Amino acid sequence: MPDHHSQITINMVELAQSGRMPLIRILLLILGTISFEFLLMGISLGILPRFVHNTLHATNVMVGVVVGLQYVATLLTRHLAGKSADTRGGKVTVTIGLLLSALSGVCCLVAIFFTSNTLLCLLVLMLARILLGIGESYLVVGMFAWGFVLVGSKNTGKVMVWTGLGMHGGMALGAPAGLYLLTSYGIEIAFAAMVLMPLVGYLLTLFLPSIPLPQLEMRLPFYRALKLVWKAGTGLAMASIGFSGIASFITLYFTQKGWDNAPLALSAFGTGYLVMRLFFAHLPDKFGGAKVAFVCLIVEVLGQVCIWQAPNGFVAILGAILTGCGMSLVFPSFGQLAIKPISSSNRGMAMAAYNAFFDLGMGITAPLAGLIAGGAQYEYIYLFGAIAAGVGLLVAYQELVREKASWAT
Repeated sequence: MPDHHSQITINMVELAQSGRMPLIRILLLILGTISFEFLLMGISLGILPRFVHNTLHATNVMVGVVVGLQYVATLLTRHLAGKSADTRGGKVTVTIGLLLSALSGVCCLVAIFFTSNTLLCLLVLMLARILLGIGESYLVVGMFAWGFVLVGSKNTGKVMVWTGLGMHGGMALGAPAGLYLLTSYGIEIAFAAMVLMPLVGYLLTLFLPSIPLPQLEMRLPFYRALKLVWKAGTGLAMASIGFSGIASFITLYFTQKGWDNAPLALSAFGTGYLVMRLFFAHLPDKFGGAKVAFVCLIVEVLGQVCIWQAPNGFVAILGAILTGCGMSLVFPSFGQLAIKPISSSNRGMAMAAYNAFFDLGMGITAPLAGLIAGGAQYEYIYLFGAIAAGVGLLVAYQELVREKASWAT
């Protein structure tokens, strides 16, 4: 007999599916909440590298450290966010994430008052990035937990798709929005918008019902999940390096080359990513994860090479589009390979471990890319991205060979 909390969950899911609480409304609220969080992240990526490099006169390595701290914080708190979602519920976890993200924007506003003291200003910005990284971790994990219960087991895939759309749609729009606010109204308004975005997201969550999570069974320990998914995770981490290079240094690369429309490169990446997710998300299920990952990583390598060898901004933007198209289906393709040998009852923890490899790739790449760039050799960052995607390509190829060998026997 189900306990009280489980019965509430069942009743609320039945209500959502009965027509009185339409599924599309739930998905739109999830999309909106995630979009506003990632608008914040896009705004920060559009203006922070320029602020740190041009206003504070910090080195490229320091730009990479400031940007990369967010992803390190996300990586280190994935497990804590999952535990919070399991024990406190999705709503509380989402609220914590949005609050921390808003505080990140407050820290950026405070940093403006210390531009005459470079070290202190950088420390405040680092705190802002750490808070944003933790906030993103709690928000996304909490939204998955909350959304899965709201829509029922038959619609969990829709939650993942709409969350992904919100993440990369927000990022794509946020970068040009940030530079527009910076050039039209000043850095203060741009940072103030970073405070506002998660607060709007919180208002949207008020329209989603509070549903206690059902009792959960014992799960696969996180460290064991890491061991099971490390091959697929390595492929994902290698693929993420191309995106990290675009997110962290593309605006400085365009400025150094004297090209216009730098924000379009980030938006181009997001556009390519979204188009592939919207129209070709079924390909890994149809053709297999290894085959799709192999083809997509070829596309990503081509995209990184285009940026590395770009004679003008148009070719660099084209390279960003190709990188986005390639990386878009790498995540679900390697993800399919990651969960294949794992029982259904442990796939949640497996996906958490798999996501951690993306965070790791993003976290280590930004400072490493700054070191590779040296003084102003930003093009070599994208040569590095092409090589890394090539390593991911080898991982996919090895899996293809293994699959063909198993079919032959």
